[in-house]
Amino acid sequence: MLYILNELFSEVITTHEIAKEFGMRLPAWVQIKKVKNSLLQKEFENYVDIGEASAIALASENKFDYLVLDDAEAKKFAQKLGFPIKGTFGILLIAKQRGVVSLLRPYIDWIITHTNFRISKTVVNQILKDAGEM
Repeated sequence: MLYILNELFSEVITTHEIAKEFGMRLPAWVQIKKVKNSLLQKEFENYVDIGEASAIALASENKFDYLVLDDAEAKKFAQKLGFPIKGTFGILLIAKQRGVVSLLRPYIDWIITHTNFRISKTVVNQILKDAGEM
């Protein structure tokens, strides 16, 4: 599903910490950058885990459309700092709206059944409604 990011955005940037958490080799089009302000990242680690802290710190150093976060606490923290946030399902909705994918339900079903991603049925139904699939 990473290809969707490549279709939607001219640049996809992540951190070494996120790449390590991902657990597989990332495609060549994903840029892996080191956070320059390691003190800021350490400060953020007091509030969120190291992966999210690195992503939020990197976002403070770069221009971007969206900071992609799924962890609820990390989203709240980054929003308080003023960053535009999208989660995985928000990115999928943009992909549907821009014609990158024709249906969201297969992606949502796959994520729910093949990962430890937790999302309420109410939120899933709202996303599908927003996508015109309900």
